[in-house]
Amino acid sequence: MSYRINDICNGCGACVRFCPVNAIQGEKQQPHHIDPGLCIECGACGRICQQMSVQDPFGISCERIKRSAWPKPVIDRGLCMSCAICLDACPVNCLTLELTGKKGDLHARPVLKDGRACIGCGFCAAECPVDAICMAVPAGEPAVSRQRQNS
Repeated sequence: MSYRINDICNGCGACVRFCPVNAIQGEKQQPHHIDPGLCIECGACGRICQQMSVQDPFGISCERIKRSAWPKPVIDRGLCMSCAICLDACPVNCLTLELTGKKGDLHARPVLKDGRACIGCGFCAAECPVDAICMAVPAGEPAVSRQRQNS
């Protein structure tokens, strides 16, 4: 199953702009539609929708979360084995490998290169084979409920 947009959508287009795979279509000021064949279930559409018209695959309406409070990957360099699976998992390419260490003892470690591009999907953390990545709300931002039950 994929995310879906219900009839209270006002066609603002915010979800279209944030969908990393262009799975959302619709005319301006008309209800939009998510193509279930393209949706990767990243949740960006639900976090950006002010109308709460996006429902997750379980039918739960998503709450809007301001972008500065979207979770970001935190990488434990002690656990990371530099496999780069997280880079491949990221739909927006916001991670990169950075060389660390000294000459003769260099390591390539993933880092968040563009925090604004990160959509907080958590795919990098989910795919990490050694659990070296966790998703965390940036410091100074309140923890918020991501979703609520339909009324």
